[in-house]
Amino acid sequence: MGRVKSFEKNVDRYEAWFDRNQAAYQSELEALRSLLPKNGKGLEVGVGTGRFAAPLGVRVGVDPSPAMAKVAMERGIVVPFGVGENLPCKDSSFDFILLVTTICFLDDVPAAFLEVYRVLTAGGYILVGFINRESTLGKAYEQRKQSNEFYRQATFLSVDEVVLHLQQAGFRDFVFRQTIFQNPKEMKQLDLVRPGYGEGSFVVVRAKKPLKH
Repeated sequence: MGRVKSFEKNVDRYEAWFDRNQAAYQSELEALRSLLPKNGKGLEVGVGTGRFAAPLGVRVGVDPSPAMAKVAMERGIVVPFGVGENLPCKDSSFDFILLVTTICFLDDVPAAFLEVYRVLTAGGYILVGFINRESTLGKAYEQRKQSNEFYRQATFLSVDEVVLHLQQAGFRDFVFRQTIFQNPKEMKQLDLVRPGYGEGSFVVVRAKKPLKH
């Protein structure tokens, strides 16, 4: 919960990043949208201020920061208080669940993925959007993390690590998208969204909860 404090105190700075880096933000949205199920009830874990949930049509989000949740609620999102490792949701209650730039702030990624698995319906999807630690941007964030209010306590992960955690939680049928092939601060227009991973700094992994255990 200690990681929440930086977000609780810096909502305006968090919001300002999206306003300053519109091309990168919209590129990330397009990568997520390309794998988002067309129908079903969705949840975002670590919804923050709703910058992803709102434009993607996700109307429920969980977050441990009251200050961030307040902004998300102003964007029309229902936000029960909670953390990824202990979701305030019933079993099999959502058809898809998003975690966008959230996993690096979780205290226990395997526990959170098990919680998502529990809350998903059979055949439901998890979508994890994150900065790949092994990418150009991921390496830069890692090097400068001590000087960044938000990333100081972050633990960046590689794609292989995320996939392993998802597999151990029981997820299958992996699909990947990638974008952000340059410095977000220098982007003048949206980057392409490409299949796979290994080039783009922002990666989306979609995986499925099997219909049968």
